Amino acid sequence: MALSAAIYGCAGTSLTDAEKSFFAETRPWGFIVFARNIETPEQVRRLVGELRSAAGHDAPVLIDQEGGRVARLRPPHWRAYPAGRRFGDLYAVSKEQGLEAARLGARLIAAELLSLGINVDCLPVLDVPVPGAHDVIGDRAYGLTPEPVIALGRAAAEGLLAGGVLPIIKHIPGHGRAGVDSHLSLPVVDNGHATLAATDFAPFRALADMPLAMTAHVVYAALDAAAPATTSAKVISEVIRREIGFDGFLMSDDLSMQALAGTLAERTRASLAAGCDIVLHCNGKMDEMQAVALEVPSLAGKALARSDAALARLVSPEPFDESAGVARLAELMSMVD
Repeated sequence: MALSAAIYGCAGTSLTDAEKSFFAETRPWGFIVFARNIETPEQVRRLVGELRSAAGHDAPVLIDQEGGRVARLRPPHWRAYPAGRRFGDLYAVSKEQGLEAARLGARLIAAELLSLGINVDCLPVLDVPVPGAHDVIGDRAYGLTPEPVIALGRAAAEGLLAGGVLPIIKHIPGHGRAGVDSHLSLPVVDNGHATLAATDFAPFRALADMPLAMTAHVVYAALDAAAPATTSAKVISEVIRREIGFDGFLMSDDLSMQALAGTLAERTRASLAAGCDIVLHCNGKMDEMQAVALEVPSLAGKALARSDAALARLVSPEPFDESAGVARLAELMSMVD
């Protein structure tokens, strides 16, 4: 049975019978876990196993583990990591040490994720914030100009890949100018194409070789005044695929975010029709997942080929001394504490 072009969340720390039946019937490509799903390492490993067993295949399992304020795994069971901007602060002092720290931080995150069976991280954030933008990105970004974002974003992506975890570049083609939080309302960016290309698109263009990307629920008025990137065929085909050159597996940001208009069914259809390979639905609400599932096709054609190419990037972790890595990261970050 083919896989469906969807990634779903679940409601709690273990699967209900209804969730098991739903996932067995729909066979989603993957899953995503959040803080509501997390208690202890043993419990998370058990939940990840339940998700894969229900779907009937070795489904990718995603998480948002960036460091700083966006971290689903937290002490005391897991380590705390710096926000992206802290690596940017170190990069400003020493490029070499900044890159080492970003790569090392991601490598340590990968070790923790893989020990739980989680093999995809929604990192790196390649957005470039501008003065006056909403703080939804803020210190999650590595810097305020493309150059450090490109350098540190690649270092983080390489750290994840070396640890056997796939990175997701986000939020393509750029969320840094958003004046509102797209979780709550729709951002509209009025800057011209040339400005966007020189700044916002630049990190994504530089990391277009990465396996996975997540769209931005942002309207770019100069490109498509009627639809955000997630549901804009013009932005996806002309900017993300052609201008930026990303030919990897493209997922929507969360369909349940309030930036998107219409019903869940309409949002699903619009995202896939615009050119997303797969849709992401995060909140674990069964009625919403059922509405999405009615509109989701089986993964096929170019989307399936892109999925296969992305998953082929999953390799066994390189040898790594985790204790030494923790000590070295602390030493590096002490330079900007």
